Amino acid sequence: MVKLKVSDVACGRSILTRTHVVQQKTGCPVQFEITQGTRESLSAWIKKANLLGSDYLFKPRITDSEHISTRQYSRIFHGWIQKLWLDASLYSTHSMRRTKPYLIYKKTRNLRVIQLLLGHKKLESTVRYLGIEVDDALEISESIEV
Repeated sequence: MVKLKVSDVACGRSILTRTHVVQQKTGCPVQFEITQGTRESLSAWIKKANLLGSDYLFKPRITDSEHISTRQYSRIFHGWIQKLWLDASLYSTHSMRRTKPYLIYKKTRNLRVIQLLLGHKKLESTVRYLGIEVDDALEISESIEV
């Protein structure tokens, strides 16, 4: 996500409600929503930073790179965690990426939906990613009477 450009999230001055990125690892497109609060924040940021459609959304402060690195993003993220007085050992950029798909899975138990949202080619990858264990399978099985 550090390589997002303004044109990835906006059409003219309007922020999109949905967009997609191509995963570097798999080459597969992954669609995602942009919530109302995020659209408002993006709109304000683009205006404040005077960004054009071809600009990266997140530019580094110091280096000559066009966009922030994943390491810089991690530092920023952990700064937020620290300011909120949260236990940094419980949060990571990856755990935050996994949170919404996991909550959707817990609510729907629909692995195919999660697979599509994450852009995984194999369902087994989604199961591993979510950390679904035998206990989860048994819990689902026990909740259904035949």
